[in-house]
Amino acid sequence: MAATAWIGGTLLLFLLGIFLKGKEAQAQTYEHLGPLYGYFESVWLAVLLATGSFMFFHFNLIDVLTLDINESRLGYMMSHKLFYVGAITILTIIHMKIAFKTHKQERSIIQKIVSRGSSLMIFFLNLAILWFAMQLRQILS
Repeated sequence: MAATAWIGGTLLLFLLGIFLKGKEAQAQTYEHLGPLYGYFESVWLAVLLATGSFMFFHFNLIDVLTLDINESRLGYMMSHKLFYVGAITILTIIHMKIAFKTHKQERSIIQKIVSRGSSLMIFFLNLAILWFAMQLRQILS
C-alpha cells in the first residue's frame, strides 16, 4: 500500500505538471496540492524505509551484499536497489526543502532547476526501484 501511494502520488503530480496547460493552472494546483502531498508522501516514504529496513535485516539480506556482486544476481539487484533508494531519499529531502522554503513565493532560477530536476529524477528512480523490486521478488520466490 505504501509503495502504491508513493509511486502513484509521484506519477499523479508528474503528469499534472505535463498535462496542465498554462502556468496559472499549474501554480494553483501545486500551491494547494504541494504541501498536502509533501506530508502525505513523507509518511509513506518513512513507512517504506522502515519496512524495507526491517525485511532487509530480518531476512539477513546483508549477507547477500558481502558476496561478489558480479557473481550473485541477488546481490547485484539488491545493491542497485539500495543505491536507488538512498538516492531517492536524498533527492526527496532536497526537493521538499526547496518546496517548503519557497511555498507561495517566487523561486530563483537555481531553485527551479534543482526542484524540477529532483522531481524528474524521483519519478524515474521510482520506476527503476519498482523494476528492481519485481526482479528481487522473482528471485526470492
